[in-house]
Amino acid sequence: MSVRQLARVVLLGIVAALALAFQAPDGSAREDRQLTAVGAQTQAPDTRSAVRAAHPPQPREAAAPERTDAQEEDQFPVLLGSAAGVLLLVAGGAALVGWRLRRQTGGVRPAEMRQRYDHHDAVLHAVREGVLIIGRDGRLLLANDEARRLLELPADAERRPVADLGLEPQLSALLASGRAATDEVLLAGDRLLAVNVRPTAPRGRPAGTVVTLRDTSELRALAGRAGVAQERLKLIYDAGLRIGTTLDVGRTAEELAGVAVPRFADVVTVELLEPVLRGDEPTTGASAELRRMAVKGVPEESAIYRIGEVIRYVSGTPMATGLASGRPVLVGDLSASDAWRQQDPDGSQRVLDSGIRSLITTPLQARGVVLGLANYWRSGTSDTFEEEDLAFAEELTARAAVAVDNARRYTREHTTAVTLQRSLLPQTLPEQSALAVAHRYLPAHAGVGGDWFDVIPLPGARVALVVGDVVGHGLHAAATMGRLRTAVHNFSALDLPPDELLNHLDELVTHIDTDEARAAGLGSGPGPGAGPGPGTGTGPGTGTGGQGVPDGAGTRAAGREGDPDEVPAHLGRTGITGATCLYAIYDPVTGRVTLATAGHPGPAVIRPAGTVSFPEVPVSPPLGLGGSVPVETTELTLSEGSRLVLYTDGLVENRDRDIATGLELLRTALAAGADRTPEETCTAVLDAMLPAHPSDDIALLVARTQLLDPTRVAEWEVPSDPAAVAPVRAACLRMLESWGLASIDFTTELILSELITNAIRYGAQPIRVRLLYDRALICEVSDGTSASPHLRRAATTDEGGRGLFLVAQFAHRWGTRYTPGGKVIWTEQSLDGDRPEPGPDSTEDVLDQWDDVPAL
Repeated sequence: MSVRQLARVVLLGIVAALALAFQAPDGSAREDRQLTAVGAQTQAPDTRSAVRAAHPPQPREAAAPERTDAQEEDQFPVLLGSAAGVLLLVAGGAALVGWRLRRQTGGVRPAEMRQRYDHHDAVLHAVREGVLIIGRDGRLLLANDEARRLLELPADAERRPVADLGLEPQLSALLASGRAATDEVLLAGDRLLAVNVRPTAPRGRPAGTVVTLRDTSELRALAGRAGVAQERLKLIYDAGLRIGTTLDVGRTAEELAGVAVPRFADVVTVELLEPVLRGDEPTTGASAELRRMAVKGVPEESAIYRIGEVIRYVSGTPMATGLASGRPVLVGDLSASDAWRQQDPDGSQRVLDSGIRSLITTPLQARGVVLGLANYWRSGTSDTFEEEDLAFAEELTARAAVAVDNARRYTREHTTAVTLQRSLLPQTLPEQSALAVAHRYLPAHAGVGGDWFDVIPLPGARVALVVGDVVGHGLHAAATMGRLRTAVHNFSALDLPPDELLNHLDELVTHIDTDEARAAGLGSGPGPGAGPGPGTGTGPGTGTGGQGVPDGAGTRAAGREGDPDEVPAHLGRTGITGATCLYAIYDPVTGRVTLATAGHPGPAVIRPAGTVSFPEVPVSPPLGLGGSVPVETTELTLSEGSRLVLYTDGLVENRDRDIATGLELLRTALAAGADRTPEETCTAVLDAMLPAHPSDDIALLVARTQLLDPTRVAEWEVPSDPAAVAPVRAACLRMLESWGLASIDFTTELILSELITNAIRYGAQPIRVRLLYDRALICEVSDGTSASPHLRRAATTDEGGRGLFLVAQFAHRWGTRYTPGGKVIWTEQSLDGDRPEPGPDSTEDVLDQWDDVPAL
């Protein structure tokens, strides 16, 4: 029984009870009247007459009140009972109706049910999916607004059979059948609908079906837009991974073009302003010149401008407009754009003939500075660019612009560091006869480092070979290399042996580290490592590396106020602990090499027969870490034609190759050609050893030994007797004559006389004189004392002190070097006619003061 039927029964019961209650008083009156009539009929006529005479009839109105009161008293219990029954019946009916309602609604109260109905109705008519409810008899019970739109239903569609709604036959048959279906695509007018049918029978109510409808054409369009958005997000992600992998502006431009083609454009061209290529801050203007850096999507020869060509865009063209405004410019139809054609009418026509139809030109802009242009082109086979493509083109180009700006700033620092280092390295090798030398220096891709080499002529026709390495890259490493190279030159001028020179260099590096540690401590406040001490490397500003990639490389650059160029001085300082050096001296008279190393790899020696060896060299700590550990030397005797190979660790060691493997590769490369020149040896070694992307810079020095002709070396022992000066001097003059140097015999005689006389007067045995005929005439006088003479100007009243002054006037160079057994005073006289600059006194004045030479 339904709630409606139950309510109807309850109402009928209430009406019946009320009817019984109101009919009870009328029934009692009729019963009294009937009893009175029966009694009257049984009496005799006389009796009735006598009674009427004795008791005349009273008026009816006077007896009525007495009967009504009696009747009411008799009927009151009946009325109460009837009312109570009615109340009980109403209460029971209400309870029954409420129970039935709660049972059918699952205990939901009417207010809550109304609220739910409002919500469900709002959702049902707002959802973008058609909903139909069809009864068991095939009639349409409910259709929401979307279903009416999709099926174009009439206003009176509800309560009508589905078959009478004018739907497509297949759709109508499916809806009328009640068969379950999932995403069946059926035609409804000009739409293809995805239809889902589910049978339903909620809480025992009559069965029916629920149908949902979706417009697949709209879904496809929405899915297409979502797919495009997803693809572009993936393209932006890929751009972040693939653009800016190197710190080269040209490579970065190529990476941008490679990412955009063909996923966003059919053709991409990239141009950069000329200052960007040099690492300078770019400026834009009407006369700004751009250089094409990348073309992707078409053969380079078919482009209007090829890679490397300089372009100056005409004012009013889309490129010039974008360059001036800093905003992307869209040209939807190139064939209708006169502004674009005016740059190059003939070239523009070739572009149109190749099928290109639309263009977006976007400035490469970072930190508010325009660096160049990225031009995206689409052909007729692709959709033309639209306004919504501008934002994506700008986002893609902005990511590339940050990478280009990082590369530009790195290029600036790299160029500065390379320029500094090139200026600090030897520009040309000095002239000397002891060695035939070739060299190579290759900076690392990450930036110039601190590797250096040097060839230093020494007295006595000797030559010093130097190879060193400062750990790190950048300006600091290059500047530190220059400081160490200058120090080596200064120590070499003192003609120190290799071990003593490296000890002095180690002490210098320790002082430099200490000073920089103190400076860093003053700049950043007290802290660990800020105090003084040799080799300090734990505090701020110290370490083992130099300055590397500039701030912002490979990352998004900060604002211009955060430019890394404006960094406090103390933050740019780093220690140079860990620098290494190898110092070798070659003597062409004896063919002997004396060398020492401070943490540097030892040399390789190629004998004339082609055998390669790596002589054992005593290991010493790197510069700045030696402290009290002495540096030891090694002596090698090389035959003429041997090759001495000095190198830095970047040649034999990198991330993918340990030093043992590198040395074996070097041995193989050196042994391949026994008769190579030093230049050919350098080329062969680099071809065999150089990695594709060097992580460290490389210095390579190859020297082929040459011996001084023994006939050009003369040596005499001198006794400690002034009388021996004349015979030795005469022998020297005869040797000069045999060498064809009679033109300088007079000055040589004066120099030898002074030096030999001083050795006899102030020195000790053994005293020797040696003449070397090389590129210059070298005179050497050695003795067994270490007292060194000093040049001074003698007063007028002094009896001596003018000899060395005279020597300095006539010799091209002179000096003193110390040996384990004493000292050597040497002079060099030029053989090409060059004479030293004349001093304040003429030669005649000097000769007038020269009284130290014994009588001839």
